[in-house]
Amino acid sequence: MTPARSPLRAVLLAVIAVGLVLLGGGAAVALGLGRGEPDPAADSVAAGFSRDMSRHHLQGVEMANLALERSTDPEVTQLAFDIAETQQNQVGRMQGWLALWGLPPTGGETMAWMPAGAHAGHSDDDEGGAPMPGMATEAELAQLRSLSGVEFDREFLRLMIRHHQGGREMAEYTAEHAAVPAVAGLAGTIAETQSAEVTTMERMLTARGGTPLPAP
Repeated sequence: MTPARSPLRAVLLAVIAVGLVLLGGGAAVALGLGRGEPDPAADSVAAGFSRDMSRHHLQGVEMANLALERSTDPEVTQLAFDIAETQQNQVGRMQGWLALWGLPPTGGETMAWMPAGAHAGHSDDDEGGAPMPGMATEAELAQLRSLSGVEFDREFLRLMIRHHQGGREMAEYTAEHAAVPAVAGLAGTIAETQSAEVTTMERMLTARGGTPLPAP
């Protein structure tokens, strides 16, 4: 395991544990699922989104936690705290759903549930590229870790804006196509929240003398 990936995996283990605890009783109700709903297939939009958005969110949590450690800008740290708390909670819900459906929390072909024409292109993660729309590459994360002060804040905002744009694209598709109402509802909430946060971050970035990265 590389040091760069260990925080992400630690968070993943934590949220999976939360999801499994919910299985002790009333889990379907606690996770917003209707009683008697058929379990979605592994290749369904609901399951694919839950797996892939969990991974997408966890990188967002990783970057937000880095901002909490590195930034001294109160507005940036408040934003980072909000992102980390919200997205970690949402990952817990999605991992809980997968556990209830008897599906693995990871694996499967990335983005196979979303037609190629419906999302921006993405590279093979094994080649150092971003596996999903908007995600930062390992090289970009390493660069972010090397920065401090306002340079860190600008790069954090640039990466997080693009990250949110990619996640919003995935969420909008799911809100329209997921057959599980709870999944479609969460996806709609994610799309709305990330749209609002992108507007906020663009304003913050401009105020700090930065410009956004190209949209994914």
